[in-house]
Amino acid sequence: MIGLISATAAGAVARDRLAAAWPDRTRVYDGPVGQAVRAAFAECGQLVCFLATGATVRLLAPLLGDKAADPGVVCVDEGGRFAVSLVGGHGGGANELAREVGALLGAEPVVTTATDAVGLPGLDTLGFPCEGAVAAVSRALLDGEPVALETELPWPLPALPTSARGAYTVRLTDLAIAPGEREVLLRPPSLVVGVGASRGAPVDEVLGLVEEALADAGLAVASVAELATVDAKSEEPGITGAAARLGVPVVTYPAAELAAVAVPHPSDAPLAAVGTPSVAEAAALARGGELLVSKRKSVRGDGRPAMATCAVVRRPGRGRLAVVGLGPGARDLLTPRAAAELRRASVLVGLDQYVDQIRDLLRPGTRVLESGLGAEEERARTAVAEARAGHAVALIGSGDAGVYAMASPALAEASDDIDVVGVPGVTAALAAAAILGAPLGHDHVSLSLSDLHTPWEVIERRVRAAAEADLVVTFYNPRSRGRDWQLPKALAILAEHRDPETPVGVVRNASRPDGSSGVTTLAGLDPATVDMMTVVTVGNTATRTVAGRMVTPRGYRWQEGAR
Repeated sequence: MIGLISATAAGAVARDRLAAAWPDRTRVYDGPVGQAVRAAFAECGQLVCFLATGATVRLLAPLLGDKAADPGVVCVDEGGRFAVSLVGGHGGGANELAREVGALLGAEPVVTTATDAVGLPGLDTLGFPCEGAVAAVSRALLDGEPVALETELPWPLPALPTSARGAYTVRLTDLAIAPGEREVLLRPPSLVVGVGASRGAPVDEVLGLVEEALADAGLAVASVAELATVDAKSEEPGITGAAARLGVPVVTYPAAELAAVAVPHPSDAPLAAVGTPSVAEAAALARGGELLVSKRKSVRGDGRPAMATCAVVRRPGRGRLAVVGLGPGARDLLTPRAAAELRRASVLVGLDQYVDQIRDLLRPGTRVLESGLGAEEERARTAVAEARAGHAVALIGSGDAGVYAMASPALAEASDDIDVVGVPGVTAALAAAAILGAPLGHDHVSLSLSDLHTPWEVIERRVRAAAEADLVVTFYNPRSRGRDWQLPKALAILAEHRDPETPVGVVRNASRPDGSSGVTTLAGLDPATVDMMTVVTVGNTATRTVAGRMVTPRGYRWQEGAR
């Protein structure tokens, strides 16, 4: 919950805008400001104070304790010009909150955390528990000193400007080791603990068994991702209580699914009790991985039978492939989600000219694999291979990556051994339509006139179908030096079904500084003015030109007053 505090009428106006935009995330604190700050600090995970930073600092000073536990605090000035991340930039999420508040209020976010300022991910913001010399290693990264990255198991980390060797080290490990003097340990959630328990098993017995098994195997408790068990034990207090104290979820599986998992130590007892010959080992292995600790039982000091079993599996991190649409070229049409994926990636794969568009958004240390036109399938294979190696990969394409771009070849190459994320982008057709007016107001279709991958006979059949169906048509790849007859042929097919005065929009480099656009007619379009950077949109029989703009009505009846 985000606590909102203001002292003046102007601050209250901005405060109420946040409250209205985020009704489920915010709580307004009224009354004396000091009292409101103290109450919000105690009750909320974050605060937005519409106060001067100096006043906020004085109010917060007696309340501050540990940066890992204190709320994140953002200050917004009286004029609403700046959203300042004041306290808890990383741990409290104030840096990101300042950006969100700034975007909503039209204020400039002010973030002074060193790593954020230069585009480095904070070691304590990677989503893993971290131990060791975080400040010293972060400073070394900022100063450009050699910092070694040692990954003991594959994991999709964001880009870090590390080297093979260095006086400082970032080490990704799930082993129970202590960090060195100049070392940071990152604890990936790589361990799955399968747990079985008799009815009424005490929490301390279950938890003690888990911690003992991890300690004996030399594994870090901080790398436990989940406790896994059979559905019948989903509400067993000993298991749910142990998971709560470890701060991890309980994941359950049907007995029939666990019974199909091959395990080294099946038993008749769980088969009779819950319908599977193994609970602990089978639940730990249900999603694959390496069995590090075979089934072991708890030991009770009074000699009574054990009430809990556990097994531990290491499940390597799955590589991650984000297929990212960059939009038509203008930076403000690149979506925030796309920008976030570019910052998250440690490997970027793309066409060289598209890489140049967004190179400044990449974090230091991002490995860039770029190639030229015509290498689409090679780029797709490269991106998938890098993801299979355990990396966080962004494969970029213009417009929307799923529309005449890289998503199709990449997903055809990928299997279920990696995680794939699609990030939509503004297509060239949509960008062109916005410039032209509203040509896509009713049913429409996009067609590529390039016969490099599709036989012309197929393209022509589709053009005829669109013409007969009276669809608005947007042509991609309409004309190149080596393909100069396809566009005239396609226009001639449309002309068999449409009036010569049918509006046609021509947009080149939509949204870019050197872009151009115009509206002509089906009879008046000169194909020689069109190239591969152009999108051509041909209206249907209802499309009209209104005040120089193409408009296709939403319904079949054209309103007389709109002519």
